[in-house]
Amino acid sequence: MGEEQKAAGDIPGEFPFCEILMGEQDVMEAMREIPGYLDITPSDFQEVYRHACRHAVRRIMQAAKARDIMTRDVLSVGPDLSAKEVARAMASKGIAGVPVVDAQGLVLGVISEKDFFRLMGASEFPNFMAVVARCLTEKGCVAFPLREKRAKDIMSSPAITVGEETPAVEIARTFTQKRINRVPVVDKDGRIVGIVSRADILKLPFLGG
Repeated sequence: MGEEQKAAGDIPGEFPFCEILMGEQDVMEAMREIPGYLDITPSDFQEVYRHACRHAVRRIMQAAKARDIMTRDVLSVGPDLSAKEVARAMASKGIAGVPVVDAQGLVLGVISEKDFFRLMGASEFPNFMAVVARCLTEKGCVAFPLREKRAKDIMSSPAITVGEETPAVEIARTFTQKRINRVPVVDKDGRIVGIVSRADILKLPFLGG
């Protein structure tokens, strides 16, 4: 297998939308609609489609850079902001993660819902229902221990960041490998200039955008 073929399929997830439910009857009907004779079997047609789809998606994701898809108006918090205020800020914006930056705009870490869940004891299954399950089996609110915490106590650090020229394909790979849903974008001096989420990747042409 050549390097180009390997590259087209090396993104985790294997582009499930390229595995479209295309039956042999669908292919036969399509071939009948095309004038002339096509010297290709339905199964060969399906295989060519899958490979072409993966190459097309990778080409689009390689061409798009972080600066093209990032959200520039970034909500960030300082390291000394209280956990209560961090939670309130995230709730008011309807977001599940926020970067923690210092006075110069340098990214110190990232706080996500999972960080809150982890500190509330939902380490095995870091999600909302795990917290609910713990609340139903214990006395008191499991969030109480967070009242004295600050952003610097909650954040995951060091932060995983990308540069403005990082291709979308690399960002998508980072999401999968690191099991994260967003990544701050920093300039050459390490200062935050934007943020890219999984939703931003999906806005790319061909991926639903």
